[in-house]
Amino acid sequence: MVRMFMIICSLCFSYISFAWSPQGNKIKTRWAEQVTVENVWQIYPRPQLKRVNWKNLNGLWKYQVTEMNRKKKDVHYGDEILVPFSIESSLSGVEGQFGPSDKLWYRKEFTIDPDWKGKQILLHFGAVDYECQVWVNNILVGKHTGGNNPFSFNITRFLKKDGKQVVELSVTDPTDTESITRGKQQLNQRGIWYTPVSGIWQTVWIEPVNPVYIRQMCPETNIENSTVKLHFDIAESVGDESLLVKVFDGEKNILTSEQKLGKDIELQIPGLVWWSPENPKLYDLEVSLCRNGRTLDKVTSYFAMRDVSIVRDEAGYKRICLNGKPVFQYGTLDQGWWPDGLLTPPSPEAMIWDMVQLKEMGFNTIRKHIKVEPATYYYYADSLGIMIWQDMPSGFATARKETEHLSHTDEKDWDAPTEVSAQWLKELDEMIDHLRFFPCITSWVVFNEGWGQHNTVEVVENMMQKDRTRIINGVSGWTDRKVGHVHDIHNYPSASMVLPEFTDDRVAVLGEFGGLGFPVEGSLWNPGMNNWGYKNIDGSIELLADYSRLMYDLETLIAQGLSAAIYTQTTDVEGEVNGLITYDRKKIKIPANTLHMLHSRLYSIRSTQPVFLIPHSQKQKQTKHEVSVNGEVYHTEFPFKIKDKGVIRLKEIFHVDKPFERLSLWLYADGPTTVWLNGVKVLDQPIRYTRNYNQYNLSDYSYLLHNGENTVEITINKQNGERSLLFDYGLTAF
Repeated sequence: MVRMFMIICSLCFSYISFAWSPQGNKIKTRWAEQVTVENVWQIYPRPQLKRVNWKNLNGLWKYQVTEMNRKKKDVHYGDEILVPFSIESSLSGVEGQFGPSDKLWYRKEFTIDPDWKGKQILLHFGAVDYECQVWVNNILVGKHTGGNNPFSFNITRFLKKDGKQVVELSVTDPTDTESITRGKQQLNQRGIWYTPVSGIWQTVWIEPVNPVYIRQMCPETNIENSTVKLHFDIAESVGDESLLVKVFDGEKNILTSEQKLGKDIELQIPGLVWWSPENPKLYDLEVSLCRNGRTLDKVTSYFAMRDVSIVRDEAGYKRICLNGKPVFQYGTLDQGWWPDGLLTPPSPEAMIWDMVQLKEMGFNTIRKHIKVEPATYYYYADSLGIMIWQDMPSGFATARKETEHLSHTDEKDWDAPTEVSAQWLKELDEMIDHLRFFPCITSWVVFNEGWGQHNTVEVVENMMQKDRTRIINGVSGWTDRKVGHVHDIHNYPSASMVLPEFTDDRVAVLGEFGGLGFPVEGSLWNPGMNNWGYKNIDGSIELLADYSRLMYDLETLIAQGLSAAIYTQTTDVEGEVNGLITYDRKKIKIPANTLHMLHSRLYSIRSTQPVFLIPHSQKQKQTKHEVSVNGEVYHTEFPFKIKDKGVIRLKEIFHVDKPFERLSLWLYADGPTTVWLNGVKVLDQPIRYTRNYNQYNLSDYSYLLHNGENTVEITINKQNGERSLLFDYGLTAF
């Protein structure tokens, strides 16, 4: 009896030991506690083309990690992993290490619904990082390369007539050892590089279709004509089909049209309402593919009537416009990382929570940074009224960083190998074809900060031809090639821009700035590591003061032609603590209503042409000033190169002949800086040296100006003797 009791206890202990649970002792979000093997990511994964019948294959799969050359017949599955979480994540139940020399194997049994008899069965993967092979019932179905985009296989001919079916995958992932679209993943995590994500990380599912079915549909809207043109991709069409389209405004059927297949369907929308952040109006669609009165396929979808363009405003600046009107796009750099799921949010509820917080904070834009989210994310953005800048995931091999990661001074692009460029372009086209449906996406960002940047002019010009309905941001930060719709700079932490007259007739945007780092105890990924921001801050009051300063500085930039700005960032990520929200989403660092108040001012700034009271060198080359360095006086052309440590002082007289309400200081400086205007201290703060002029709004001191002579004084305590400073400054007013 005692022996039997011990056996039962042992069996129970074994079951408990191997039952799924989140792994590790790092911080987690509250949604991690709600994840179960039964409820994990059960939402329909393709909102742009929904069918009634489908089956979700998320949940527990068998897995095994082997060496790279292991054959499938020699794999012995013993452990379980929770799909769709990557093997490195806590929520996978593994939190394992996976290297470039490893191979990850998956196995899942499933059944086909008897009602699907006679149908074609499609097997869909939301994303698998990075290279995979797929078998069904021990037969190789296909291969896929690329870790960010969805793909599918028709598995009908590989299925058994009935009973259990088996799907297996093998996955390899070189991460940063090869030139692939890895985004922010790196084997050695530090700085801006995070934990790798390998294997399945988005939903796996199957669906039945007829041999002829709607493979894809993409709306193209024209708000001037109140029309929407529907582009269809029909699989195995023979040309005798027709499409029955119904348009709904809420529950009301406002339009029905039936047309023969063969060309795009164009519909005139009655009582048109435009989509905007203030009113994210969506129209629902019901589409039936028919032949001789028989319905071959039926899907539901939606669209929004909106137009993105560029126009000149009343001051002559090129502006991004939504529905024909200039709109200042202000958003966060949103990396979409989670402490428990890494690239995979713990649940759809968690994913939308981030977006709702940003909306309540008063942001109208999100820059989706170096990541492609599940399709549901973009549906939520459409529904909430959030404009999206969508990045193409970049990448380079860390060991070859010197050649594959461009410096901002490099005159030539990386000469990427033909096969690397071809794969990158293939993944770029896949991303656009997958996401161009979603009206929330207003901009494509092609290259970021020189990571793997190659063939820039050709790639960006092709993008501008491929999608004429959106803004093409060819190069965000770093190595500009004078191509695309915008001139995008990154400047940390201060706000800045390139003057519109020097953007080669493109829109001026600030693609990244801010990054104020405030670590919150109890919500740190690793308290023992260097938790950092582009400016480290000790308390919430200081954070609010510094952030308010940045918002105030943006106001004068917007007036002088800035069309968009992206603050770094939505949440902390691993060692980066520059988020407005902690990594575990348990603490919002600045109250949402306070942020909303600060942000609301940005959307009503009027454009104006400033007067240069003191021209800086970008405006007027080789301006001369008198400056002292450690007591030695120079009368020299600016910008003035200063290498050694020391105190830099400048005093200058300028003239004013009329009153001004706004005042803007442009400054190249490095170290604690103090500025006086007519003897009154107007700026006193440390300044980080950047490649662009830091700009400071001094409008609250414009009352100090008076007709005739005025004086500006600047003192800089340069504390870095290893780095040269090109000292320069300017003053504009309006």
